[in-house]
Amino acid sequence: MLVNSDTPQSARVVICGAGIAGVSTAFHLTRLGVSDIVVVDARPPLTLTSDKSTECYRNWWPSNPMVSFMSRSIDLLEAYALESGNRFSLSRRGYLYVTASIPQLDSMTHQAAAISQLGAGDIRNFRNSSAGYEPAALDGYEAPVDGADIFRTGEALREAFDFVSGDAVGGIHVRRAGWLSAQQLGAWMIEETIEAGVTYVQGAVTNVSTDEVGVRSITIDGVTSVTCKNFVNAAGPLARDVGSLLGTAVPITSEIHQKVSFKDHKGAFPRHAPMVIWNDPQRIDWEAETRKFLVEEARYEVMDELPAFVHGRPEGGRDSEWALGLWEWNTKSTHSPTWPLEDDPLYPELVVRGLSTMIPQMATYQEALPEHTVDGGYYTKTIENLPLVGPIGPKGSFICAALSGYGIMAACAAGELAAAHISGAPLPPYAQAFSVDRYDDPQYVRSIRSINTTGQI
Repeated sequence: MLVNSDTPQSARVVICGAGIAGVSTAFHLTRLGVSDIVVVDARPPLTLTSDKSTECYRNWWPSNPMVSFMSRSIDLLEAYALESGNRFSLSRRGYLYVTASIPQLDSMTHQAAAISQLGAGDIRNFRNSSAGYEPAALDGYEAPVDGADIFRTGEALREAFDFVSGDAVGGIHVRRAGWLSAQQLGAWMIEETIEAGVTYVQGAVTNVSTDEVGVRSITIDGVTSVTCKNFVNAAGPLARDVGSLLGTAVPITSEIHQKVSFKDHKGAFPRHAPMVIWNDPQRIDWEAETRKFLVEEARYEVMDELPAFVHGRPEGGRDSEWALGLWEWNTKSTHSPTWPLEDDPLYPELVVRGLSTMIPQMATYQEALPEHTVDGGYYTKTIENLPLVGPIGPKGSFICAALSGYGIMAACAAGELAAAHISGAPLPPYAQAFSVDRYDDPQYVRSIRSINTTGQI
């Protein structure tokens, strides 16, 4: 990744963090005519968490601010795909939520109606047949269909998606959704910003100086000083640490997440599939010998009921043999993220077995796992799983963080919103919902304690 070698002595804006949030903030500032920008990160751009993403997007969220925010972000993704010649391979196969529970299907259907009313698109119901259902294109991002298709019976669901388990009683295909290459999106934005005059510096921000007026300067690696009037905390999982340089508490925690990439040499995961999500908890039917091993290793937690939302999708082009699988079955929160992440040798097998509940062909790998790699990072999030974007702390200091597990899909709108705050451009209606001062409202704080759904997979 291209990084500038010379550090300027001054800048209008310094951004701490060269992940997708920081890069997008710089990119959108340049689109507003601001070019005197320095982006600082101790690591090469896009290498801490941004490159560990599932790289998916959707406008399907259970709150008005998030539907509006994500819809704007997808609008921007589509505009940039057009501008760049679809450099980052934006596609629109959708998300398919599947269940084997009639009550769960009823709940999903009820929630879908509510999300549709928030502006996420129309609902189309299919009961005994999928007649009239319009399948998603395998490639490309331009499609007239949005909203969601609800399959009210297993028969209708399997008529459209014949790879789904016979236990499934229905599902919902969310249409304004899909995936992209996060690395290529970030790389394109970096190239655009460098051409516009942005400087990228590899180093750690070790100090932020302020006075009664506001931000004055930052120090890199304890040596190099850059004067500035605006400082942006876009440090992802390290945003709490960066906030402490300003004496500012950042109300976030970080949850470990992992994903497994596996070589599907048997063709068990359909190449034409959308992102598929099993909406039900499940128990793994371990063989007797494996159960004995798990007891010996005191891995009782994987012998109990495991949570919903194992999910996966094809990876690469039509001729690729790779697929991705994820299951946040054992979420752990921390205020102090550390690297490297602790390895769980059972994770690949758990994911493959979990996926086989939804896609029975995946059971072909239960005796011998395919070639695979595991990586991961952190979902850095607020208590109600909404982002933090806007002013925080001394005058001239801002944050663009807490993008949770939706950082790639939200990056464009988050960067645009941060740039608007910094430059003084008009703010969108959802801006207040993501500002840190929302926590100054006692009624709001009481209300978020009762939230039981955040839309996060």
